[in-house]
Amino acid sequence: MNGPHDLGGQMGFGPVAPEQNEPYFHAEWEKRALGITLSCGAFGAWTIDESRHARENIPPADYLAASYYEVWTRGIDMLLERHGFATAEELYTGHSLEQGRVPKRVLKADMVDGVLAKGGPCDRPVDTVPLFATGDHVRTKNFNPTGHTRLPRYARAKTGVVEAVQGSFVFPDDNAHGRGENPQWVYTVVFDGAEIWGEGGDPSLTVSIDAWESYLERV
Repeated sequence: MNGPHDLGGQMGFGPVAPEQNEPYFHAEWEKRALGITLSCGAFGAWTIDESRHARENIPPADYLAASYYEVWTRGIDMLLERHGFATAEELYTGHSLEQGRVPKRVLKADMVDGVLAKGGPCDRPVDTVPLFATGDHVRTKNFNPTGHTRLPRYARAKTGVVEAVQGSFVFPDDNAHGRGENPQWVYTVVFDGAEIWGEGGDPSLTVSIDAWESYLERV
């Protein structure tokens, strides 16, 4: 979907200024926010794609005014209420007021290392052969969905070259909305600076994205 999270190529937000020797956390509460997010994800009630989409649905003014982990916590609030684990009043007050949904599983302290080491692989087999090959010229489709997508706005309706066939992976546009994993082939596609930024774009720069097969068409 189009929203405040999709800032690539947008004007007026100033340069990216990396913080030197940036710490993992800027405040103690951020550690807790990460822990809560991982623990709630272990409930098994939603996918990583649905959690991304929840953050995308934060109102633009709130999203842009929030820090990184504030966005995470607001997304978790939305998911906990949506899936019946907590009510809006409970989230506001910070107190349990009634029996909510029981999680399928609970992440215990002694399980954390193993769960993090396992990760969440999203590669899946498919029965088809790739439509595109390394070196093919392709164009990304031009669409503005109301739901989740991993094709950024700045890379829509752009022509590039397939650099690699990465394998087949869960299709997030469907998985975020409970429509199944529906895996597709994924390709690394490279665009030159002028294609992305237009006239005046630095021709020595390139941008690459990983694009699901249904995002692409042959030139």
